[in-house]
Amino acid sequence: MARAGRGGYRWATRIPADPRGSLRSFRHGPKSTAIRQMSDDPPFQLDPQLEADSFPVLDLPLATVRLVDDARFPWLVLVPRRAGLADLIDLEGEARLALTGEIDRVARALKELTGCDKLNVAALGNMVRQLHVHVIARFTTDAAWPKPVWGVGERQGYAAPQAMLLVARLRSALGEA
Repeated sequence: MARAGRGGYRWATRIPADPRGSLRSFRHGPKSTAIRQMSDDPPFQLDPQLEADSFPVLDLPLATVRLVDDARFPWLVLVPRRAGLADLIDLEGEARLALTGEIDRVARALKELTGCDKLNVAALGNMVRQLHVHVIARFTTDAAWPKPVWGVGERQGYAAPQAMLLVARLRSALGEA
């Protein structure tokens, strides 16, 4: 379903009969009390730039998973649903371990889905302060290889059917029915 080509990675655009809902719908609510936000904490709000630049995939117990709107690179972002986080060290021990597990789960699913040559995982936060972790599938044929994806060429947004198909595949790979 996926193929590498000149200029980078492209997803097949065949749409399944049931794309599993719109891009803007996804599950809510943590499953584990160990990482649940305390009721007296301020409410989580996704940074407006992250929201504008990505599509929701699903919510894991701690982090929301989003697909970055750049079809040149299969690129996910995990954002812990906790207010006021800027760095990994802002998460307490159990929650930090939970995030590490969720990064592992998402990275494995992305690698299996794309067959990428390399995974890039990073938490930078220089442009968007809110804690978020990038998980990017890289190919030796992609437009930025071997350099980082940031600042290389012009972003190429997904066509809606392509994004919906990829979101459905990611949800399936991550275990959402």
